[in-house]
Amino acid sequence: MLIDPGHLTLEQLQAIHNTDAALTLVESARAGIRASAAVVQRAADGDAPVYGVNTGFGKLANQRISKQQLATLQLNLIRSHSVGVGEPLSPPVVRLMLALKAASLARGHSGVREVVVDTILAVANAGLVPYVPSRGSVGASGDLAPLAHMTLALLGEGSMLRDGQAVPALEALRQAGIAPLTLGPKEGLALINGTQTSAALALHALFRFEPVLESALVVGALTVDAARGSDGPFDPRIHALRGQPGQIDVAQYYRGLLHGSEIRHSHLDGDDRVQDPYSLRCQPQVVGACLDQLRHAAKVLVREANAVTDNPLVFAQDGVMVSGGNFHAEPVALAADGMALAIAEVGAIAERRIAMLIDAGVSRLPPFLTADAGLNSGFMIAHVTAAALASENKSLAHPASVDSLPTSANQEDHVSMATFAARRLQSMIDNTAHILGIELLAAAQGIDFLRPLRSSPALEQAHAVLRERVPVMQEDRYLAPDIAHATDLVRGGALSSIFRALDDLPALWIPD
Repeated sequence: MLIDPGHLTLEQLQAIHNTDAALTLVESARAGIRASAAVVQRAADGDAPVYGVNTGFGKLANQRISKQQLATLQLNLIRSHSVGVGEPLSPPVVRLMLALKAASLARGHSGVREVVVDTILAVANAGLVPYVPSRGSVGASGDLAPLAHMTLALLGEGSMLRDGQAVPALEALRQAGIAPLTLGPKEGLALINGTQTSAALALHALFRFEPVLESALVVGALTVDAARGSDGPFDPRIHALRGQPGQIDVAQYYRGLLHGSEIRHSHLDGDDRVQDPYSLRCQPQVVGACLDQLRHAAKVLVREANAVTDNPLVFAQDGVMVSGGNFHAEPVALAADGMALAIAEVGAIAERRIAMLIDAGVSRLPPFLTADAGLNSGFMIAHVTAAALASENKSLAHPASVDSLPTSANQEDHVSMATFAARRLQSMIDNTAHILGIELLAAAQGIDFLRPLRSSPALEQAHAVLRERVPVMQEDRYLAPDIAHATDLVRGGALSSIFRALDDLPALWIPD
């Protein structure tokens, strides 16, 4: 895959995340890299103080460093900043980190040599995964600790992740035929300043949530039919009057999923219910608003993936270096917080649909979706699990970006908390996927009570996919394995492939 700095697309970022395709830098980027490196080298050779080149860092910026100690300065920076704790970041996240850092440095405004970018790409192409602890960044002066661990591995001093275990980085580099990187002036700072960890974590969440969101649309539509809900709330005229793009698209998704349902046709006449509960009829308004948030986040993250976020920045044409604050990850933090709200709401409305299905007074299905309620509890406690997960997501959805703990002796006096904002999304996605797995079981059980009537072709396919793994529940049984199977279908793409097979639907993330 060709890396054209400043022009990465969402599709390319997803391919980097999902595959091990070789990454190659466009040749046109190399002149800019060389020009900016020359500016830094002139500053290193001169006598004027230049932050990050011949001074200390952060609160120690007023400390001058001699020319003989410049290499040691950069090495010490990496060693001292490698203070992360916790479980290592997953290989897809680290691969994105490597690619994003290489693309950022290759914009030609960071002052690093070509060998730095080439080494990063060589490590990624060799399938090496630097061992990066997941905790320890406040997302302010860049993702300092995680990027320092990544860089330490490039130097042959840290660790690489192999089969889930940490191995010496120097050994892994030698086996791959890659020379350990030796840092020049400013290069250590350029490598650890930046938002590549928080951006990679947020992109990882976006890509992981995509099949879950598509599954949520399929499962939500299946619940509409199981509860014999109306398709009137999905009328395009309603949504055109409001004009919200996500809402308009989600209503179209539901019309496509429900098209051709015998169940819907069976209660067009004679149904004394005037309106469905909000969890059914307001799905376009709720999930559509979530989709708008996620689409906005996707655009922010693509911009961030193409950005130059270290400091100071080099403007080779003018021969100057300018100190700024592009390393502050507030855009990522706010995007991740918006994603958290969307993920939580998709799970929250799904939990409400489960509650509706097991309530015989609302769904008009047997109580708790069991034919012999009392002797059998049916889906009573499965719903409790969904409620617990939805409640947990409420706490996790609290915005991380509103918190700030000053660091570096108050030099870094406002921080973004973007890394946590993006990292916590993984737990929220898992919670929402489990809620949807439980709803899938409940909705399929409801459909079975309506036989011989059949749902739409798309929803019958979803029902059949579940029944290949999980039989109808005739009486109480051990339900945890059923939930696990259903959740796998939500996360693994079986339901999203049904959604994607529908004709003439707008794209999920970036609409035409």
